[in-house]
Amino acid sequence: MVKAVVLGAAGGIGQPLALLLKANPLVTELSLYDIVNTPGVAADISHISTPAKVEGYLPADDGLKKTLTGADIVVIPAGVPRKPGMTRDDLFKINAGIVRDLANGIAATAPKAFVLVISNPVNSTVPIVAEVFKKAGVYDPKRLFGVTTLDVVRASTFVAEIVGDLSLSKDVVVPVVGGHSGVTIVPLLSQSSHPLPASVDTTSLDALVNRIQFGGDEVVKAKGGAGSATLSMAYAGAEFASKVLRAVKGEEGIVAPSYVSLEADPVGAAALTKELGTELAYFSSNVELGPGGVVKINPLGKITEAEQTLIKAAIPELQKNITTGVTFITEAKVEEPRL
Repeated sequence: MVKAVVLGAAGGIGQPLALLLKANPLVTELSLYDIVNTPGVAADISHISTPAKVEGYLPADDGLKKTLTGADIVVIPAGVPRKPGMTRDDLFKINAGIVRDLANGIAATAPKAFVLVISNPVNSTVPIVAEVFKKAGVYDPKRLFGVTTLDVVRASTFVAEIVGDLSLSKDVVVPVVGGHSGVTIVPLLSQSSHPLPASVDTTSLDALVNRIQFGGDEVVKAKGGAGSATLSMAYAGAEFASKVLRAVKGEEGIVAPSYVSLEADPVGAAALTKELGTELAYFSSNVELGPGGVVKINPLGKITEAEQTLIKAAIPELQKNITTGVTFITEAKVEEPRL
C-alpha cells in the first residue's frame, strides 16, 4: 500500500501531476490538497479506472493534516508560477512562506514521508524544508529531494532533436548537475548516452547548453504570460516520483539526478566536494535511490573544460540560493506574544 500526496493539487502543475500519479500502478491511495478546488479535482480524477483511491481536501477542518496522515511520498508543486519579468528573488518572496507552512504540516503529520520539492526556486525551497524539519527534530536528508528532472527531460529531448530522431528521447540519458535555475543548471553533454553529431560546433553546443538552462523562459514566453512550464514539469515530477517508489519497493540500480543535501551521503559528498573544489550544503548530482531514499551521491566523473567552467559559474549562485533558503527559517523574526 502506497499513499501519495500532492500539495498544491489544483494548480497548473498539480492537476496533471495528480492525474499521472493516479495512473501509476504503484500508488494505491492519492490524497490531494490545495487552498481552492481540490474536492472537484479529486472527484474528477477519482473516475479514472485505476486502483488508487482519491481524496481531496481544503484548509478547513484540518484539511492539511487529513491529507498528510499516513503519507508515504509527498510531492510539493504548490506556489505561484513564474511570469514574464519576474525574477527568482520575486518568486522566492512569494513561494517561501507557502513551502514553509506546508513543511511544518509534513513535519507534524508525516515526518517519515519522502518529500519531493517542485516549488520554485528549488535551490532555496529545499533548504527551507530541511530547516523546518531540523527545528521539528525530524530531519532525514536521505528522504528530501529537489526535483530537477525537468532539466534532464529537456536535455534528453533537445539532444534527440539534434541527433535527428525524437523516438530516441526516452533512451537519451544526459546527466544534469548543479541546481535547478539558470546558470546553476549544468548539462554534462560529454556524458550523454547518445553523443552529439560531429557537425555540432562550439557555437551550437553553447546554444544547446543555454536552451537547457533557460528552457523555462522559452515556455513562459511562448505562453505569452499565461503560464509557465506546467505540463512538462508535471511529467518530470511524476517520473521522479515513480523512480523513488520503485526504489522503495526494492528495485535496485535506480540512479537519477536530484538536488539533495550532501549530508545524505558523507562519503559521496566528500568525493563530490573534492571535484567541486568548494563545500556546498546542497547539489544536484546523480543519486542512487534505495528503500530508505538516498543510497549514494555519485561524483561528477570526467567532464570537459567547458563543463568545468559551467560548474565554476554555478557555484556562487548556488551558495547564494542556499543561504537565502536557510536564513529565511533560521533568521525568521519571532513575534512577541500579545498580552
